[in-house]
Amino acid sequence: MIETQTIKILLVDDHDILRGGLAAVLNNEPDMEVIAEANEGRSALDMVRQHNPDVIVMDVTMPHLNGIDATTQICKAAPDMKVLALSMHGESKFVSRMLEAGAKGYLTKSCTPEELVSAVRTVHKGKVYLSPKIATVVIQDYVAPEKVAPGPSLEKLSSREREVLQLFAEGKTTKQIAMLMHLSPKTIETHRAHIMEKLGIHSIAELTKFSLREGLTSLDH
Repeated sequence: MIETQTIKILLVDDHDILRGGLAAVLNNEPDMEVIAEANEGRSALDMVRQHNPDVIVMDVTMPHLNGIDATTQICKAAPDMKVLALSMHGESKFVSRMLEAGAKGYLTKSCTPEELVSAVRTVHKGKVYLSPKIATVVIQDYVAPEKVAPGPSLEKLSSREREVLQLFAEGKTTKQIAMLMHLSPKTIETHRAHIMEKLGIHSIAELTKFSLREGLTSLDH
């Protein structure tokens, strides 16, 4: 009898109840085990280093470090890592950013437990999984790309600058951000100045509005 390989899974979502439900669904499968959980992107990076999971089920909008930037860092360090996005956001900009970051699949949180299980198995095999709804979004964006209005764009910022922007938008002080990112307050202030210059934004209030609009942060964090 051939033994089935157990798929080791890291769950990353900032909603504890939802994460618990996802863990129950996945742990109920004979070939799956949730070996670690994280409630935001920065702790997810630590969990990846500690546990080396086979598949990461990653939320997109989370405090401290969002799923897009966390996925970018994870896939840069481990290009073969399998990340499956599971998000409440189904809009083109979130899907494209996660796929560009290195995610191998994308589901919305309205998916069925059966679809989640199928998606995990698919990305674990090295294939891409997009739910029918998300596949439609991707195709529509390819056929008729959304026209980007002139103005501030996340594309102008480096990964580190996006991290700093998110933390400022969440109400963190320069000192708190410096401690979180293990940088000096002076370095954080320099990053903030560069962010404002690149975006043409001149106040923290405007940066917060921009971050909300771009999905870097949300009102419930």
